[in-house]
Amino acid sequence: MTRRAKKKPRAQTTPHTKIRPRRWPPSRRQLDALITDATTDAYDESEQRMGFCTMIGEYVALPFETEVLGVPVTVESIELCAAEQIVATCRRGVTQQKIGILDLPLPNPAPAGAEWIEAYRRWATGRG
Repeated sequence: MTRRAKKKPRAQTTPHTKIRPRRWPPSRRQLDALITDATTDAYDESEQRMGFCTMIGEYVALPFETEVLGVPVTVESIELCAAEQIVATCRRGVTQQKIGILDLPLPNPAPAGAEWIEAYRRWATGRG
């Protein structure tokens, strides 16, 4: 009689990549795969940034709570502003403020899909 090995459950992957998105922080290899997915078919930096904005908007679980300057806020949306920067709309009570996604602290644990924000940070700072 032979024993069958139990199969390990597979990690969830995004439709565009073959990575395990819930490992935190994501590895350089995982981030590079996301960068490739976001920038494929983009002709210039502006289109690449739009690709990241699309992926972040599609995969990051919103809203999520984080802290900005020690104050708890709710991140309600992520969009591309007129200056072609990706910004998060943060709210505390009735006050709203847009904060560049490069400067937005992520909570611990990070929200689902936050690996896309990390991939954008890697790309935007030239480490991609």
